[in-house]
Amino acid sequence: MAQTTPATQALKRLGIGFQLRSYTYDPNAERVGLQAAEALGEPASRVLKTLIAQVDGKPVCIVLASDREASMKKVAAAFGGKSAAMMPVPDAERLTGYKVGGVSPFGQKRKLPTIIDEAASGEALVYVNGGQRGLQIALAPADLLSAAGARSAPLSA
Repeated sequence: MAQTTPATQALKRLGIGFQLRSYTYDPNAERVGLQAAEALGEPASRVLKTLIAQVDGKPVCIVLASDREASMKKVAAAFGGKSAAMMPVPDAERLTGYKVGGVSPFGQKRKLPTIIDEAASGEALVYVNGGQRGLQIALAPADLLSAAGARSAPLSA
């Protein structure tokens, strides 16, 4: 598995410290984030999923724990919009340059406005996708916010 992706390159350019962890990605897993947490031996609250949504028709990136569900009402409010919905997979892949199951909040082809669920800031260390299926980046929540150019808000149901 390649250890260099647009996501890792973006973090290196920013001088953000991180560690890589790889695992065997299961394309048939019902919930990819939960499968990643189990494979890494980490609590699901630490292994975050990166989702691409639309708020009032505009693409956004949301990041939340793999054991949580995004509240579209909270997502819309967090971005100052009226309505939110998940973006269709082909559109999300085209915008980010990543395959679903490997979408990272870093190094996206088109930088999207990003919000991290506030629950993640309570963790000492979090994992986010490293830009390919089966590769996770471990870093401090403050570094995640900084590197993603994100802010924190309540997003989960």
